[in-house]
Parts: sequence; structure tokens; C-alpha cells
Amino acid sequence: MAKVALLIGVSEYEPGLNSLPGAVKDVEAMQRVLVNPEMGGFAMADITVLKNSQRQEIEDAIYHLFSNRQKDDLLLFYFSGHGIKDDRGKLYLSTRATKTQNGKLVTPSAVAASVLHDNINDSRSQRQVVILDCCFSGAIAQGMTVKDAGIINVQEQLGGKGRAILTSSTSTQYSFEQEGSELSIYTRYLVEGIETGAADKDTDGWISIDELHEYASTKVQEAAPAMTPKFYPVEEGHKILLAKSPKDDPKLKYRKEVENRINRGKFTIPARRMLNSLRLQLKLTSEIADAIEAEVKQPYQEYQHKLEEYEATLVETIAAETTLSETTFNDLRDYQQYLGLRDEDVASIEERISGQQKPTVVIEQTPVPPEQNQNNHFEFEVVTVNAKGEPINRSRKRAEFFSENLGNGVVLEMLAIPGGQFLMGSPENEPEREDSESPQHTVTVQPFFMGKFPVTQNQWAIVAALKRVNIDLNPEPSNFKGANRPVEQVSWDDAIEFCARLSNKTGKTYRLPSEAEWEYACRAGTTTPFYFGETITTDLANYHGNYTYNSGPKGESRGQTTDVGKFPPNPFGLFDMHGSIWKWCQDAWHENYKGAPTDGSTWVSDNDYRLLRGGSWNDFPWYCRSAIRVRRARDLRDHAVGFRVVVVRGRT
Repeated sequence: MAKVALLIGVSEYEPGLNSLPGAVKDVEAMQRVLVNPEMGGFAMADITVLKNSQRQEIEDAIYHLFSNRQKDDLLLFYFSGHGIKDDRGKLYLSTRATKTQNGKLVTPSAVAASVLHDNINDSRSQRQVVILDCCFSGAIAQGMTVKDAGIINVQEQLGGKGRAILTSSTSTQYSFEQEGSELSIYTRYLVEGIETGAADKDTDGWISIDELHEYASTKVQEAAPAMTPKFYPVEEGHKILLAKSPKDDPKLKYRKEVENRINRGKFTIPARRMLNSLRLQLKLTSEIADAIEAEVKQPYQEYQHKLEEYEATLVETIAAETTLSETTFNDLRDYQQYLGLRDEDVASIEERISGQQKPTVVIEQTPVPPEQNQNNHFEFEVVTVNAKGEPINRSRKRAEFFSENLGNGVVLEMLAIPGGQFLMGSPENEPEREDSESPQHTVTVQPFFMGKFPVTQNQWAIVAALKRVNIDLNPEPSNFKGANRPVEQVSWDDAIEFCARLSNKTGKTYRLPSEAEWEYACRAGTTTPFYFGETITTDLANYHGNYTYNSGPKGESRGQTTDVGKFPPNPFGLFDMHGSIWKWCQDAWHENYKGAPTDGSTWVSDNDYRLLRGGSWNDFPWYCRSAIRVRRARDLRDHAVGFRVVVVRGRT
């Protein structure tokens, strides 16, 4: 049996623009613990380390890692650096020469995940570990390095027999470099779990791959709750033994007891006394025991420091502006996201600080709604921009709506969408268009009502608690928590079940929009790529702002969902049709519009693929166009996928 590893660290691509200095340090740290005979037990000659290498060198090394291996050989592939997806959603690993052109990946400059996949599948080894400390973009944020953007099903692209895949975060989350540390957050705790033996949860003297994941995942979420490391075991992959741990080491015994007794970085008085006694029993010096406790406390303390930063910022903000404007409030929310703080922690700080202030402090927890009156109409402002993204017109509009009372103070606002005709699809001269958007064709749509916002998490929770119709629903599926954020991580079947339960409760027929209804409602009488005009900006929608469309500007990449209603609506009064989250439609997937219905009805098929429209917080701007349409499996649950509902007019 051989133990062979390939460790790759890529610190930058497009030199000077996307630096990840910790990536090279990550591979050095992994090499250190793997070659240690008391830990990984890999022979130095059996570990290949590549730092800032070219594509061909990386692909050759991948081939040699997996070729001519035996069934029982343990193979480890580790990558730290940038992950990128192309315009088709395919995953690539960066190299020193990786570059983009006109906002698109130059694919020959990167290593396709399919190269790794094919070599894995061709290997006879049935013990394979893949560790990806990366996500899928190359944006840089102050104080941290963003390494993710895109909807990627990692298990689908890299899955197989006898394999364990560990990733630093989900397919649509940010993965962070840590200020003040040489290593990325994720690799730091992988190494710590092996080096200290703390990942050996069952104390059998071995660290299995699932134990290592559990340890690193717990530590990462203590230090950076916005990251969620994921584990994809295939067949017996979770049982693979990666490293040894000291079975009777007193330092390890003390660490495990500290891990068990610590609570939010502190010890109760009884716990403190038990630990003091254990120090004596294990004959540990104060210096050694204190150092162990300090290491265990560190992620808690790092998170506490971020909370203190937020609290100090809030106090200073309130001192300067006793009644917070909507702009200031939104800036505070963005600052919270930048720090990676939980909603519940921020809420407690805001409640405490607000209660201490003598002047009235208004901290909005929900979007400020448009001006409403007693006749179920509301007024709103529509913004139009030029090709550079500069506002050239602002107009007031008025729309009809009704409110569906879901209970517990939660309502679902449904806007009246007038009937009419429109040209569906994109013209051949529209930048970044795809063949699936052809041919353009005239569609006549009957009047209907559509949700003013995507379905929110508080609306989902109410309906998910209703009596089951066909399938069970997770009451809290979303990764990015927030009552007024859109619900995500819901499949097409989940959305259908939501509509069925809501229909039973209300007596109305709620459903997903047909694809034609969705595009008609999104365009709202416009014919440009976006309902704002020829381009889009991050002042108008939530998408990957490091990329541009046409002559539009770069902007902010928020890295997660935002509360619904944060951005201006379209001429029908609908919010968040561009970006935010992808939205399910009722239709089955068709490759193009040949044979499509022209009456706005749902286009059915016997395939299991469904449609998503509108783009998301994590996508390039051209994926947010009114005409964009993508194919996804009906059981997809992703952090960038949600939905909105419609109901036929006359049924209010």
C-alpha cells in the first residue's frame, strides 16, 4: 500500500490583481504534517508540491498522482487558491497564468475540474481524498480574500467511488483568507486538527477523514460563521484514515477536556476548577496548559473582536446620526456581512445600544415599503440608466396589490400584472446572449398577480408549518439567515409543495410563474437587456459586482443575499427580478423557443430539468438579463436559488 499526495498552492492569477499569499503557505503546512512520521506518515518522496505552477505542469502532476495505482493506495489531492467558473458554469482551478478576457475566463489558462475528475475515475485506487480550499472567483475584499462565485455542484463534478471530498465552504459561499494569519482559515484548522491530534474524536489513535472534517468545520464556524465547510463522502470515503494521533498524550487529553468545557470562549467556575485539577493530574506545567487554552479560545476571541468592532461602529454611527437613514442602515448591514456576523448577534448589540440612547434611534429591520394607501395601491419610483449605468430618468408609478395574511403578522403582497403582448427572447445583437434565448417570438399574456418580492424566509416558515400535501418541507433551509431575506436552498419540488400548501390555506390557486409570465413581468414593457436599461449596476441589483456588462461600471460584490426590497423596482413594481436569487419557473427545460407556446402558458415536457431565471447575488451581470434562462435539475438546492409565486387574477 502506498500513500501518495499532490499539494498545489496558487497564490495569484492575473498578477497584481488577485493575490492569495497564504496559498503557498497552506501547502507548506500541509506538507509538514503529512511527512511527520507521528502524524501523516507520508514519505517525502511520495509528496509532490507545486507552487504557482503552469497549467500543463499541474495537469501532468494530476495524471501521475492517479495513474498506475493499486486498489489500496491512499491518494490525496489538495488545492489552495482560486476556483473559477466559466460562462457555462463549469469549474476550473487557477494556475499562475490564469486570466480573464472581457469578464470571461480564458479556459486554456486554467485546469478544468473535468481533468481531475477523469484522472480520478481512471485510477484503480479506492481510497481517494480531495481537499479544495477554494471557491469560485477571484475577487478581493479588504482584509480578506474572496475565493468563490457561482452555482457549482461539487459532488456532481468530482464525485465517485471510494472518495471523500472536503471543501472550505459551500459552492456559493465566500471562502476567506484570515487577516494576521499565514494560513487560510480552513487549512489552518485542518493542520491544527492533525498536528495536535484534536481531530481524533473517538480517541482511537487515528484521524479519519470525517473526524478531520468535523473538527475543521466546527473551528471554522466559530471563527467565521459565514463559511460552511462541506463534506461529500462517496461509498466508504468517510472511513479513510488520513493520519495518526498520540493516543495517550496528556496534552491531547487536556485539550479535549478544554474543548468540551469551553462555552463561548469562557469556563464556568466548576469547569475552571476541574481543569485546574486535571492540569495537576496530567502533570502539565501552567505554561503548556495556558497555551492549549489560548489556542482553543482563539476562534471565539476572533469572533468576539469582530462583534466589538461592529458595536463600536454602531455607537459612533448613532452619535453622528440619531435617526438612521435607510442608506446608513443598509451600510450597517453590508458591514455586518463584511465581518461575517450572525444576525442574532448583531440584533442583540443593536437592541442594547439602541436602548441606551436618549434620542430616538430608528434601526429598520425590514425594507422601507413604498408609499401605500387604503385602496390597495402603492406608489414607487422607477430608475432608468444609460449604457454607462448613469441614471438618466426617474419616474413615479402606481400599482395595485392585495395582501395575503399568512398569520403571525406575516403577509404576502401580490402585485397586479396587466395583460398584454411582448417579444420573448433576446435579439441577436444583444451582448452575451445565448442560443437558448432564440428565436424571439410574440407572446400574449393574460393578467395575473405576482409576488412583489421573492418568497422570504418568514413567509416560507409559516407555510412550511402547514399540513403536508405531497412532501415534507425543511422550515429553515436557507444558508443566509434573515426573516426578510429570500428563502434559498429550495428545490423545484419544494417550491411546488409550498404553492400547494398555500393554495389549500387560502382557497386560491397559487403556483410558480410560467417562463413566459416571468419574462413578461420582468421586462415590464421594456426591451433592453435589463428593465433599468442597457446595463446594470450594483446600486440597482445584487450580483457579482467585480464584473461589468457593456459599458457599465464595476461595483460591490456583497457575497450573499440581501433583504428583499433593497433595490429599485421595475415598472410593474416588482422587486429583485434581476439578481438576488435565481427563481424557479413552472416549465420544463427546452433547449430553445422552437415550438414554444405563444399564450403565456406553461411549456411541459417529460424531462426532469427545470428552469431558473433572473441571476443571483453570485453571478456575472450578463446572467441577470431579462432574457437569460438556465437549466437545472429539479432537485437542486443551492444558496442562490429561490422563487416567487403567482395567482390568477380574479381569485383575490
